[in-house]
Amino acid sequence: MARPLQEVQIFGIQNRSVSERTKRPWIVRWSVAGKQHSRSFRTKGEGERFRSLLTHAKTVGEPFDELLGEPLSWQPSPDDVPVYVWARRWLIEEWPEWAPRTRTSALEAIARFVPLLVAPAATAVPAGLRSYLYSTLPPTEEVEPDNQFERWLGRWSLNMGQLNRQVLATAERQLLLTADGQPLAASTASRYRKVAHACIRRAVDLEILPADPWPPRPKGRSHRKAARARRLDLRRLPEPHTMAEAIEAIASHQPASRKYQVMTAVVYYAGLRPSEVVMLRPRALTLPDAGWGRLEVVEADISFDEPGDPKTGPRSVPIPPVLVSMLTRWVNEHSLGSDDFLFRTRTGRLPARSNWSRAWHRALRETGQAPLRVYDCRHAAATTWLKAGAPLGEVARRLGHSVETLVTTYVGALAEDEGLANARIAEVLGS
Repeated sequence: MARPLQEVQIFGIQNRSVSERTKRPWIVRWSVAGKQHSRSFRTKGEGERFRSLLTHAKTVGEPFDELLGEPLSWQPSPDDVPVYVWARRWLIEEWPEWAPRTRTSALEAIARFVPLLVAPAATAVPAGLRSYLYSTLPPTEEVEPDNQFERWLGRWSLNMGQLNRQVLATAERQLLLTADGQPLAASTASRYRKVAHACIRRAVDLEILPADPWPPRPKGRSHRKAARARRLDLRRLPEPHTMAEAIEAIASHQPASRKYQVMTAVVYYAGLRPSEVVMLRPRALTLPDAGWGRLEVVEADISFDEPGDPKTGPRSVPIPPVLVSMLTRWVNEHSLGSDDFLFRTRTGRLPARSNWSRAWHRALRETGQAPLRVYDCRHAAATTWLKAGAPLGEVARRLGHSVETLVTTYVGALAEDEGLANARIAEVLGS
């Protein structure tokens, strides 16, 4: 069967130099099957030679790779494709299909994964490499070949053909550890592993690699481990009166402490995620003069102060009078408009998570409590509601969970339900 004709268009050379500091001002643009591609060069001559090669390949009817935009005959073997180059190519392919939150998650994983796949003789990984990759991996960013990090990767990165199960097993173990060697949270570890494996697996799908070199996991182990990790040690979570005392202690002489106090109260009394708290606006609040109010969760921080949909979608959460009172005072004291963010710094920026965490840990120390993450206030909210006898479906809805996830995560909070259930069943049975 004849190969279908491809639509290949090759455009003229452009000089995009805006100053003498532009290192690669000459750009060649072309498209394959409607997908745009470009390559930049130091001199006009280099650009013209590259363009003439493209034109020749089109003229003789050579098939083009629609992902990379180059003639198939130009494609190198796996032994010639560095891992970091392939990772960028994979991101270019997937980027248009991803939501902003997925893009951020993929960048985090690949920026951690790429520096792990280097030659054994490599020098120490340069400080700042992970941050550099996170900022330059998006397809929208320009990469300078002369950058020190690019030079280091070009020298030490493994090629795709060098990947095998032993190499990837070692990289996987390191990928799932923090900087101080502690295991990552189960959900984070699973996310990083899936992204890294998807990147390698795509090379198999495109026949760049003959088989999937990713090592299989022991059967049953991952499920048991994830289930254990999801079950919280609910004995560590403070009782309601202790939480109220710790939240009260956050306020200090520091100007920002009141902000962190109200933010923490929202996490505990409304069960919001921290990423949802920092994107609240007055228009999302219903604050009556008395009784319960309501909070509409419609936005979350998905990437460095970029609003997006909450992780599990919008939801409406009733809030108790104590939180209604705190939020009413906060809105009135700061004369906030309906579209303003509730919690921002004096310069209008997103509050630093590290400062929030420090304020919370200081309050815990002052009240004699063990260390807890800010996120654990959400867990404390869930266990408080469950112990109060709130229906599982309603607790799950307020948290933005499924009932299955709720029961699996907070199974310990349900342990005391047996006696209550026995009493109610006995009442119905008349015994």
